[in-house]
Amino acid sequence: MARPHIEPFCDRDTHFKDMTLPGFARGMGYKMLSFDVDTGACSMTVQLDGGYRQEPGFPWSELEMIVIEGELKVGDRTCRKGHYFFVPAGYCMPEISTDQGCLVLMMYNTGEPSHEPANEHHPLAQVGLYHDVDSYMDIPWAPGNVAKPSVASGCLIKLLNYNPISHAMTFLYCMTPAFYQDNISYHDCAEESYHLWGTSWMMQFGEIPTGGYFWRPAYINHGAFASEYGCIALGRTDSKLFNHFHYNPWTNPTENAHRSAARLYKRDPLLYKWAISYDHNHPHGPEDFEDTMQRRGDEQGHDTKHKSDGKRHDHWHGHHHHHDDSPHKHD
Repeated sequence: MARPHIEPFCDRDTHFKDMTLPGFARGMGYKMLSFDVDTGACSMTVQLDGGYRQEPGFPWSELEMIVIEGELKVGDRTCRKGHYFFVPAGYCMPEISTDQGCLVLMMYNTGEPSHEPANEHHPLAQVGLYHDVDSYMDIPWAPGNVAKPSVASGCLIKLLNYNPISHAMTFLYCMTPAFYQDNISYHDCAEESYHLWGTSWMMQFGEIPTGGYFWRPAYINHGAFASEYGCIALGRTDSKLFNHFHYNPWTNPTENAHRSAARLYKRDPLLYKWAISYDHNHPHGPEDFEDTMQRRGDEQGHDTKHKSDGKRHDHWHGHHHHHDDSPHKHD
């Protein structure tokens, strides 16, 4: 997903624009949260005015959406806040309408926003992937240990969608009142979040309110985290979520990526060798900055600059243990 790093951002600070793309009915306003310039994929906060009617049809892109406020009628059903939809590309939805208006989060995953008027599914649509659920009422909160290493206790999740091929996930998460996690983290995947309700705090940016949003590419440090009164947010990843925790907020994405590769090398050296076999394969693997970082200053006169980094054999300690004419050398 070729989207830039967007963080921090709050959609309450911008105005709605009229949706003018072909196929969409009038009365639809949007706020663009993030946009993929290569594919047109995007995430938007969408306001549907009272009396809005969208005729049946399907999107050309995979679509996810969740009702933030108000009521949305989908065919004969009335869907209230917290109702989540996963709509495969080509899946024909019934008429969508709202009497009093509603606010919806819409995410087009594989292409630009689109609506093709139709009364049946596209022949190639993967109709079996469609699902929708009242996520607030019909799914219980579960411990936030879907990914290991796990976040601190007090962060709970509800899994809404899972791709068994890419391991991409969509989920609700909440931070309970007085939640706190004191470490720094990054991931091997892109991560997206929208605050549906409540406020959380992050060390890099401070308070993230209702309507707060981020699109964070892989390997970017974030944390520590806290929430004084609690919050509920929708989160998404584009591949497997793995929490790399550490306590150095100054590392950059390149160093974090190298550390991630180093951890893969340690955990599964054969997989690592296969993954990088197209390029130069250093016999000692990539650098893990936690293994080579200087942890203390000068140690009893020993020159820490010359300590072994695991990639060379170096006996230099900053002083001699033998006379100059001794046959034993430290070269």
